[in-house]
Amino acid sequence: MRNTEATTKGENSPLTSPCRSIVETDYGQRVEAYLSSGRRCPLLLLGDARTILDQLPTSSVDFAMTSPPYWGKREYAGGGIGLENDYHEFIRQLLDIFLSLKRVLKHEGSFWLNIGDTYLEKCLAGIPWRVALQLTDQQGWILRNSIIWNKVKSGMDNTKDRLGNVHEHVFHFVKQPKYYYDADAIRSKPREARVVNGVVVSATGVSGIRYKRQIELSTSLSEEEKQAAMKALDQVLADVGAGRISDFRMIIRGQQRATHSDNEKVSGRARELSDRGFYFLRYHPNGSKPADVWDIIPEDTQRRETHYAPYPVELCRIPILATCPLGGVVFDPFCGTGTTLRAACDLGRQSIGIDISRHYLEIAEQRCATLL
Repeated sequence: MRNTEATTKGENSPLTSPCRSIVETDYGQRVEAYLSSGRRCPLLLLGDARTILDQLPTSSVDFAMTSPPYWGKREYAGGGIGLENDYHEFIRQLLDIFLSLKRVLKHEGSFWLNIGDTYLEKCLAGIPWRVALQLTDQQGWILRNSIIWNKVKSGMDNTKDRLGNVHEHVFHFVKQPKYYYDADAIRSKPREARVVNGVVVSATGVSGIRYKRQIELSTSLSEEEKQAAMKALDQVLADVGAGRISDFRMIIRGQQRATHSDNEKVSGRARELSDRGFYFLRYHPNGSKPADVWDIIPEDTQRRETHYAPYPVELCRIPILATCPLGGVVFDPFCGTGTTLRAACDLGRQSIGIDISRHYLEIAEQRCATLL
């Protein structure tokens, strides 16, 4: 996935592929033609990302996701991003590319950035957050999520004075507060409610009987509040039975604590508990959204002899499903062997990738052709 200028065995030996789409000139025109064609086969642009981005149409892609080279961790023939003497220069070059990317991305689009860190003289450089903060502070990107990619297993680590590194960051940026997001596309399928002895029971076994008993015996609720709580509980149980919600929890004054905070100045839930005596947590009928820690094993089983980035296809699925509409265009300015593009093909989206290595683009071409 990392964009490099590596000279590898077979660099000039083209791979056979029924999907020939590597472009070396007239990038802007070829991109415009590709966008209007509607074909799923990725468009692969050979060259330097900084130069090519300046030639692409404004607001032409719906979604971008990339994993740029680590700084100071690879040796690439011919230079390239990641080989700078100072990590500040590495960050500056990335920022230049991402500013150009912002112009190419549609206003309602999303940019997902997977970036690894590096040790410098035994000190963790903190590169992911240095980049993220400069994107927000200097370029006006809005950071919506910081995801921890737990790689589950680590590589060889012979250090004896620190813990092993098994995670990387994935940042979700947008250009404006209102942007495309389809939460339903990434929800997990919920368990269904059922009826037991004529009583509606939620997916996790909540029937409301315990809550009714707590309301009846409450010394914290007035009689008027008890009546209102009973009526509201009956309505929530009816919503569970009708499938309008999949599950719920009831918070009752004097029985359960307010979620997140008891401070009424900072918590609307705490204020509701104080004013009404109760409130509900309702669970979406289509299931829950993913959380911000993803357990995904690195992709090290592709039998790729010339490219060692562990960026996996699975890492791209949630971002594409949630923030790239059907019929939208996926873009990767450091596409390497085409992991982002392969995920886009698999999910029915068009895709465009840039890399400086023809060999990597030929591998990307072949990987995606198997899906078409």
